[in-house]
Amino acid sequence: MPDSICVYCGSNPGFDPAFRAAAIELGTEIGRRGQRLIYGGSHLGMMGLLADSVLAAGGQVTGVMPRLLVEKEAAHRGLSDLRTVDSMHERKMLMADLAEGFVSLPGGYGTLDETFEIVTWSQLGLHAKPVVLWNISGFYNPLFKFLDGIVTAGLLRPQHRALMREARSLEEVFSRLAEPVEAGGGKWLPGDLR
Repeated sequence: MPDSICVYCGSNPGFDPAFRAAAIELGTEIGRRGQRLIYGGSHLGMMGLLADSVLAAGGQVTGVMPRLLVEKEAAHRGLSDLRTVDSMHERKMLMADLAEGFVSLPGGYGTLDETFEIVTWSQLGLHAKPVVLWNISGFYNPLFKFLDGIVTAGLLRPQHRALMREARSLEEVFSRLAEPVEAGGGKWLPGDLR
């Protein structure tokens, strides 16, 4: 089980109350388990709810935020550790280095960008850390259907599709995080990234 969990989620709260409830539930459980949250460092939306919940449960939180966003006053000022970096690229790299597992809650472009980049790094064998999408209220159903279609089209191998794990409950999030990951999603030949 990872000691540090990176969570990608929206800086907006979303319209479905289940999204906000899940951020609070996940944060509370991370704090209760004595794990460290690694996240984007904002006090806004689901990100803020998540961080506040970890802190309220006695956990530690490391936020990673580009200077541009800190200057726009989006930074959470009550964190255990706030790291300021120069770019979004540095942010993603540092979050990946600090984390031992990844969870995606519902979110927008940023959440999807971070999720796809970290699962691509897993496909390439750059890390062997679990990537779990918590499919709250069926939010990720269209994405999973799309990915399955990519497999059917012969553009993605099933073992690489399996690197993006689905969870439908808090308990399943943690059980999927505990499952081992084979670096690179199994054997593949250089240049064969399907």
